[in-house]
Amino acid sequence: MTESPSFDRAAIAAARDRFFAPTGQRPVIMGIVNVTPDSFSDGGLFASREAALAQAKKLAADGADILDVGAESTRPCHTPVPAQEEWARLEPLLAALVQEAGVPVSIDTYKATTARRALAVGVAVVNDVWGLQRDPDMAPAIAEAGAGVVVMHNREAANPDVDIVSDMLVFFERSLDIARRAGVPESHVALDPGIGFGKSRQQNYEALKAVPRLLKLGFPLLIGVSRKSLFKGLPDGLIEGRLIGTLAANLIAAGDGAQMFRVHDVADHRAAFEVFTALRRAPAQGREQG
Repeated sequence: MTESPSFDRAAIAAARDRFFAPTGQRPVIMGIVNVTPDSFSDGGLFASREAALAQAKKLAADGADILDVGAESTRPCHTPVPAQEEWARLEPLLAALVQEAGVPVSIDTYKATTARRALAVGVAVVNDVWGLQRDPDMAPAIAEAGAGVVVMHNREAANPDVDIVSDMLVFFERSLDIARRAGVPESHVALDPGIGFGKSRQQNYEALKAVPRLLKLGFPLLIGVSRKSLFKGLPDGLIEGRLIGTLAANLIAAGDGAQMFRVHDVADHRAAFEVFTALRRAPAQGREQG
């Protein structure tokens, strides 16, 4: 029988709270570190320990509030990765990243075995693209470690006839019940509408427009549109995969109340969000010109 890993709950709690604390004060930035050979945007670029650690430190210096590390691509038609292979990609990097990055670290996985190992080296948040519904051991692992969790909406396949917002609400209700039963406090939970996951393009637009409705559930909302094909087919075809499209979508979502943003381009988003925050806080009154 394999011994369950032990967790430094105090260290995890401190890092977890650093991630959640700014919510409501300013946009929170999650920087993406992919140690995969096949991610749609940067697959293979940071597969080595040295390259991944250098990229992570750069994102932290650029202003990331947390670094999200993933070792399995979840792009459409991706090849699933066994837990042992996933951990083999992560193990050389995670402990050093937790110790050296200077910001909290989250793990992008839907496998409880991988999550437990990551939490044991000090990762503070689990970013689960299946919203605690793929692996029944995931929520108990998060609760045991005292970690935070990002619960993302997902579907096996897109169905354009589905009312996607209603589908998300039912999905989140189920996920939140799983978290509650496992003992994960609501204050440790954020929700993600899962842009680009099991949705048609129109449904992705509807999910983004539903930010105000989803916020009524009472949880911080994380948006992940970075470099996705969401904008494919717009009149300017060059928008697809470009920073300008990601920034535009994220700023609109921020204006609607979303608080967290998972991005590749941290420095650009930090600058854009600083302007956004400054304008939102600026006093409205002033002398009329005439």
